[in-house]
Amino acid sequence: MPAPPVRHQGAEPSVWSKMKMGALMGGGVGLTIGFIFGSYSILRGGAGPRGFLATLSQYMLSSAATFSFFLAIGSVIRNDALLPPHLEAARLQLLPPVVRARAEGAAMVRARWDAERQKLRAAHQS
Repeated sequence: MPAPPVRHQGAEPSVWSKMKMGALMGGGVGLTIGFIFGSYSILRGGAGPRGFLATLSQYMLSSAATFSFFLAIGSVIRNDALLPPHLEAARLQLLPPVVRARAEGAAMVRARWDAERQKLRAAHQS
């Protein structure tokens, strides 16, 4: 069984930096998708009265704004960090018994992984 991934002891990105990163990634994806679908729409139906550039830029900017918004929110919501102990205890208090048993099992697995990591570090240091 491979060893679990090692977390580096560095500062975690703030919520603001996560949101900015998601918005930038969404903007890039949105511009690309807007270019593809806008170009296809223009080739299929014509540029319309406003012209090629105005129509294509409208597709690209609206797509970029939409993707930026949703990826910014999604990158803040999706957080792989563990909760602080007092919040984890409060969360376990509010869970139904079946879900609580699974959560406690996951916590035990995490504790075992941490113990194995410490053993490996001690073995490598000696």
